[in-house]
Amino acid sequence: MEARLREKLEALVADHKQLAETMATPDVAMNPEVYQKHARKYAELTELVDAFNQYTQEEASLDEAHRIVHNETDPEILEFAQEEHERLKTSLTEREEALRLLLAPKDPNDEKNTIVEIRAGTGGEEAALFAANLFRMYSRFAETRNWKIEVMNSNPTGLGGFKEICFRVTGDSVYSLMKWEGGVHRVQRVPDTETQGRIHTSAVTVAVLPEAEEVDVSIDPNDLQIDVYRSSGPGGQSVNTTDSAVRITHKPTGLVVMCQDEKSQHKNKAQALRVLRARLLDIRMREDADARAEDRRSQVRSGDRSDKIRTYNFPENRVTDHRIQLSLYKLREILEGALDDLIDALNVADRAARLAEQD
Repeated sequence: MEARLREKLEALVADHKQLAETMATPDVAMNPEVYQKHARKYAELTELVDAFNQYTQEEASLDEAHRIVHNETDPEILEFAQEEHERLKTSLTEREEALRLLLAPKDPNDEKNTIVEIRAGTGGEEAALFAANLFRMYSRFAETRNWKIEVMNSNPTGLGGFKEICFRVTGDSVYSLMKWEGGVHRVQRVPDTETQGRIHTSAVTVAVLPEAEEVDVSIDPNDLQIDVYRSSGPGGQSVNTTDSAVRITHKPTGLVVMCQDEKSQHKNKAQALRVLRARLLDIRMREDADARAEDRRSQVRSGDRSDKIRTYNFPENRVTDHRIQLSLYKLREILEGALDDLIDALNVADRAARLAEQD
């Protein structure tokens, strides 16, 4: 391990120890707000400190194995020491890479719940039907993770598709996995209405927004224009009978959010504000990303929602992720929610990019 990396890790170990001592002082222990702040930092450092301690323990074992290899004359002991020496060298290389990754800046939104917006694009009714396919795919994926999905707003079509659908996903580390889904999803297939058997290409846009708390995004009520109207489409007895649907316009940005899926106007307003906060946080994240160095644009997740990120080719049973040039010939399984292979590959590529940034 290079000296600069070791110095950085040793300094963080010292910070970890100092935090533990600080949290034990009466002044901090009796102040919940300050204590929680230190506790969060302590928890963040604990994983790294534990990993570094394991590294130093194996490093000491490697030194001992090295000593035996150069001094032992017994053949059996020598053979064992040589095998252990090689095993520890490999293990230390892997542990050092893991430590570098732990040092890389983490996405502060990874643990957040997520709001997903799916909108049909090019392709008319076929795009709307594929939007419904994607919503079903994410719903199935959420089930495998024990996440919960709550539809916040939808605009269904007569054939079972969606012009748009907005839903909230809650659970453990939702954004850390769902963030890879933002962008343009292209589908190539023969629609049911196609009599000549021709393959049509349609597109659907997916926006993945980390859910923002009020502390993340402050909204001045004076900046809002709130309109209520009668909801339309499927929705039960309250549809077209009460002004339960809500449209909120954020005057400074021009953002417009509409929610009508709840029967209660108050619930629709709360949902709309939740979506608005998420969109405002997304704008801020994009502005921060644009302010970074140009070399970061080569990373896996560019954040540009106009990017074509994935193609679903039905005739070939193929799904291709264009960001990492990965093709998997199991389209039907993926549309049933089997996204793990894609997401794992994207995480590996992102990890490689983050490690390269540190070099």
